[in-house]
Amino acid sequence: MLKLRKAPVRLLPVALSALMVLSAHAQTSLDGLRQQPKVISPLSQPTLSQGVIQLMELEGKFAQAVLAGGGKAFAAWFADDAVTLNNGQPAVMGRANIAAKANWDPKEYQLSWVPEGAQMGPSNDMGFTWGHYEGHSKDKNGQPVSISGRYITVWKKMPSGEWKVAMDASANEAPAAGECCAIPKP
Repeated sequence: MLKLRKAPVRLLPVALSALMVLSAHAQTSLDGLRQQPKVISPLSQPTLSQGVIQLMELEGKFAQAVLAGGGKAFAAWFADDAVTLNNGQPAVMGRANIAAKANWDPKEYQLSWVPEGAQMGPSNDMGFTWGHYEGHSKDKNGQPVSISGRYITVWKKMPSGEWKVAMDASANEAPAAGECCAIPKP
């Protein structure tokens, strides 16, 4: 007889966190312009370690805070010595410099992301998450502007026990098949 495995109770907070991120993501869209990203549920991966679950929960809380608070909330999650690496931009080093660059209002620009995976280091004081991000705003003519891509966030546990972002890196979405090396048409 086939026995169905029940998802461990310890995964419930991760699932709820993912649902809250998606709920917040849907509620803050600009005129319904964004598409819902595909979410990989931790419940479909019952062998996740406690460290991976912890990182996924941190990433979900980070994403929720940024949806609500914009750039100011984004910068608040970084360690004093953190670094951001963004596609085509110079590195931004230090939380104060990151905060100076991350000055967007969540009413005018929505940055959202969904973690797709995580790995915790063997000492359980450093790990990383990765996934897909989207940014939505409007240009000066009121037309929608969207960006999307991949990201990786490196997390480190501070001496106080609090977790902070040590590095955040992103790259634009890869061009569609056939667009990479095509000669521009007149």
